[in-house]
Amino acid sequence: MERQWKPRSSPQSRSFILLFVAISYTALLPGASSQRVPTDPQAAPEYAHSIRLDGDIILGGLFPIHSRGDRGTPCGELKKEKGIHRLEAMMFAIDLINKDPELLPNITLGARILDTCSRDTYALEQSLTFVQALIERDGSDVRCANGDPPIFTKPDKIVGVIGAASSSVSIMVANILRLFKIPQISYASTAPELSDNTRYDFFSRVVPPDSYQAQTMMDIVTAMEWNYVSTLASEGNYGESGVEAFIQISRETGGVCIAQSLKIPREPRPGEFDKIIRRLLETSNARAVIMFANEDDIRRVLDAAKRNNQTGHFLWVGSDSWGSKISPVIGQEKVAEGAITILPKRASVDAFDRYFRSRSLSNNRRNVWFAEFWEENFNCKLGMHGKRPGSLKKCTGLEKVGRDSSYEQEGKVQFVMDAVYAMAHALHRMHREFCFGYPGLCPRMANSIDGKELLSHIRAVNFNGSAGTPVVFNENGDAPGRYDIFQYQITNRSIAEYRVIGSWTNKLHLKVEAMRWRTGDPTLPSSVCSVPCRAGERKKVVKGVPCCWHCERCDGYHFQASEFTCELCPYEMRPDANRTGCVPIPIIKLEWHSPWAVVPVFLSMLGIIATSFVIVTFVRYNDTPIVRASDREMSYVLLTGIFLCYAITFLMISTPDVGVCSFRRIFLGLGMCFSYAALLTKTNRIHRIFEQGKKSVTAPRFISPASQLVITFSLISVQLLGVFVWFATDPPHTVVDFGEQRTQDPMLARGVLKCDISDLSLICSLGYSILLMVTCTVYAIKTRGVPEKFNEAKPIGFTMYTTCIIWLAFIPIFFGTSQSAERMYIQTTTLTISLSLSASVSLGMLYMPKVYIILFRPDQNVPKRKRSFKAIVTAATMSGKLTQKGGDRPNGEVKTELCESMETNKMQTCLHQDILSYLLCYSFVGL
Repeated sequence: MERQWKPRSSPQSRSFILLFVAISYTALLPGASSQRVPTDPQAAPEYAHSIRLDGDIILGGLFPIHSRGDRGTPCGELKKEKGIHRLEAMMFAIDLINKDPELLPNITLGARILDTCSRDTYALEQSLTFVQALIERDGSDVRCANGDPPIFTKPDKIVGVIGAASSSVSIMVANILRLFKIPQISYASTAPELSDNTRYDFFSRVVPPDSYQAQTMMDIVTAMEWNYVSTLASEGNYGESGVEAFIQISRETGGVCIAQSLKIPREPRPGEFDKIIRRLLETSNARAVIMFANEDDIRRVLDAAKRNNQTGHFLWVGSDSWGSKISPVIGQEKVAEGAITILPKRASVDAFDRYFRSRSLSNNRRNVWFAEFWEENFNCKLGMHGKRPGSLKKCTGLEKVGRDSSYEQEGKVQFVMDAVYAMAHALHRMHREFCFGYPGLCPRMANSIDGKELLSHIRAVNFNGSAGTPVVFNENGDAPGRYDIFQYQITNRSIAEYRVIGSWTNKLHLKVEAMRWRTGDPTLPSSVCSVPCRAGERKKVVKGVPCCWHCERCDGYHFQASEFTCELCPYEMRPDANRTGCVPIPIIKLEWHSPWAVVPVFLSMLGIIATSFVIVTFVRYNDTPIVRASDREMSYVLLTGIFLCYAITFLMISTPDVGVCSFRRIFLGLGMCFSYAALLTKTNRIHRIFEQGKKSVTAPRFISPASQLVITFSLISVQLLGVFVWFATDPPHTVVDFGEQRTQDPMLARGVLKCDISDLSLICSLGYSILLMVTCTVYAIKTRGVPEKFNEAKPIGFTMYTTCIIWLAFIPIFFGTSQSAERMYIQTTTLTISLSLSASVSLGMLYMPKVYIILFRPDQNVPKRKRSFKAIVTAATMSGKLTQKGGDRPNGEVKTELCESMETNKMQTCLHQDILSYLLCYSFVGL
């Protein structure tokens, strides 16, 4: 009998056209020719059947009963847990619902369950069964052999589909089901792509999407303080979407870098997994490997790591496809030790355990794959028609699940039951809305159940699932994220097991103390590109890899302002010991106990004592000839200047403040000014007297003591006037000089508290005194020809020569150390010692001989006969000439007529005085 299907021009017909366009597209996929199941029933008879349960409402089911087959065959080995357990869970849930008088009363749920063989293209072709009832067949042009019209078997009308497991299968099937408005609830598909409500609007799931899973894995990585990881994904929507979500989160949050992102091909070549391990070792610091891979790929990756002697190197972080499964780690416990895996929070359904343990060949004939499961589970063969080849023992049929074989409930059983119950609750809500008070299906639901209406009720359900956890959906059809976190551990008794170490429900709760590592070290293993920089070091990030950096020390006066920058401390501050902040630079001054201060103070004290002794001596013997002949008034001025030169040392060492700084400005040059103004006046007077004596016998003007004091204080007033101008233009104040001792090592840096007296100001202050000193020296040179027995010009000359040498030595020392870290100490000590030495030279050469005569030679300190100024000048002139002639005689003897006409004893005393001394001395002769 020939039959012809002809789609009419209707919405269903147009959808059917789109359907076959999609099927044609899948046929063009890479490898599709080898993946598509043969349409000939003889090609694969063992997979050409499905499970059908009668009912008022039929639900579709998609389960991976078999694994993916090798090239040329669509299906492979039976999956006992992922296939049979989940399949039985759906049928068990339907049984419970049909027995529940409160849920869908008087309505029976049926099912049409298909095998996807873990292959998306095969599942797409199988899912055509679900839409057959929605395609209108045109048999008007078809006739049977006897001429009768054809009789079509009415296909089951599927109102909703439970499945699929793999994300790639769900995506392929969802594209078809949405064309016919058939809602779909998955129990295991977690690809983030399925959250796109614009493309997969009829898709929902009772498991959280991988975006939550990726966030959980990111939180784990962050909690472990890992910032450099690699990713490994199985080719396909699940693996690639999971890794993509993880990478996207890492970009958004920052702090975690992806060293490598590798993909496992669908059909890996020999040696592919060894190559993957070698690739991962290229970035050996990235020990953590984020895995979104199926269990077969996980097992082969672990095996390759073991072959390459990398046991203990990698830190595996597995997705829910690894979860707490035993199959990926069997025989590879050591290399898997320490692996962290996650699994949607679940609980074992005890009722299902009792149900499944009670299944047998006799009471479970509705499961067409149960016989194959029986052979696989008990490793036996069911007669001649058994599917397992080889000489195995014969199955008796009396075997019992859990007694004669190991049994552990598969992890997704809970979610399969929740998916069926979610569909049932949505139908119940829909029935209550459209058929309120009507027993069984009312005509509105019996004739057609609108997919959009059913979808809206699915998204609105809220009930406690089979494990007691709430079942709800968000606007995209996703379940909330709830995960348990496991670690694969080997105990002291060498027992390997998964242990719960935490959970994630919008936030990570991790028990770090419960974690165990292969090394036995309780500290967390590292997976970082670069070790953290120490305090005071900044990160110099490697271009393009923000988690890799070089550590650079913040040098000099820089401190670590942030993780990536060093900044310069303010000028008055320096980095702290850790270089994480700035602290004030210590402020110092010249202390009294410093060696730099002890020596100047000692010299100054000796000088003050000596000066005071001379002053006291002069005051006590004020009316004696020696004191009177020394010009008492000028001597006291000179001694005052010497005293001030010594006293300035104490002001230079005292703690600077406004008062001390003011006195420094006044007295720094004033002591020298007093001294050299007095000496200049004296040398000038000597010079004028002898120059005048060569011309006439009249005395020069302004040689009286009063005139000399006026001249001296006039010179001193210039210094005081300059100081007052300095006060007016720049009032005295203190400063802290942070540049003077700003060493290369900030720890040695010091701020120097001192008066605000610049080098230029110091030169100006001392410059006038030095000018007086130089002028005095010039006059001393001019009067060097005066016989020493007649005046004190030569002691003054020697004083000035020595003083010039002292100050010539002072200048290079003072200004040559301006860049030294010890500048304050050297310059202060040099200045004070130079002043003390200058004063000591004047005191020693000019006054110590007089004090000696006053105290130890009082016989020479007596009044003498007065002579006229003309006689004095004549005697001094003749004495000078005779002295020059005497130098030419062999014996150097000098005889003068002048000495013969004078009283010998009286003249000897007078010849030791200067001109004014003679004037004073001879005023007493003959008295």
